[in-house]
Amino acid sequence: MKKYWILIIITVGFCINGFAQTYVTKNGMIRIYSEAPLEKIEAVNRQVNTALLVPTGDFVFKVLIKSFNFEKALMQEHFNENYLESDKYPEATFLGKITNIKDINFTKEGIYPATVEGKLTIHGQTHPVKQNGTLEIKNGAVTAKSKFNILLSDYNISIPNTVVNKISKSIEVTVEVMMTKLN
Repeated sequence: MKKYWILIIITVGFCINGFAQTYVTKNGMIRIYSEAPLEKIEAVNRQVNTALLVPTGDFVFKVLIKSFNFEKALMQEHFNENYLESDKYPEATFLGKITNIKDINFTKEGIYPATVEGKLTIHGQTHPVKQNGTLEIKNGAVTAKSKFNILLSDYNISIPNTVVNKISKSIEVTVEVMMTKLN
C-alpha cells in the first residue's frame, strides 16, 4: 500500500479539486552533500516523484534511495548497504503541506516564498520538519526549491568510529522539482 500513496493522494485531489489543480513530476532532483575533514560526499537523485495539490497545499515526495548516484562507486555501495540500508528501507518520503499556499498566485508568473511543514521519513524514522523555500510559477509549470540540513542521528543513521572523520554528522539537502499540471 505504501507504494501507492502518491496515487491515492492524487486521486483524492482529483475528486475534490479537479485536474487543473494538481502538479506532478517523476524526475525531480534531490542532491545530498556533506564535507568532513577527510572526505566530501555528494550524490544526486533525479528520480524524485512529487505531487502538489494547489487548493489544499498538500505536498508529497517519494525518493528511491538506490537512485542516488555518487561519483565513487564504493561510496554509493557503502551508502546503500551500510548507512541507508536501502534493501530494508528502499525509499524516503515526505508528506506535508505548503502552509502559506493562499499567498501564492498560481495564475501569475513569479517567485514566491513558501513554507512547508510535514513529516520526513528516512531509514524507517519519521520526524516533523518545517522548511522554507520558493515556488516559481513560469510557463505553466511550478518549480519548488529548498535547501536545508538534516542530522544523521535523527534518522538512526550511525557512523562507525573507523570513518567518523570522513562523514559529517549533518547532511545538506537541496531539493529542486519542476512540476507540470496533470492533464
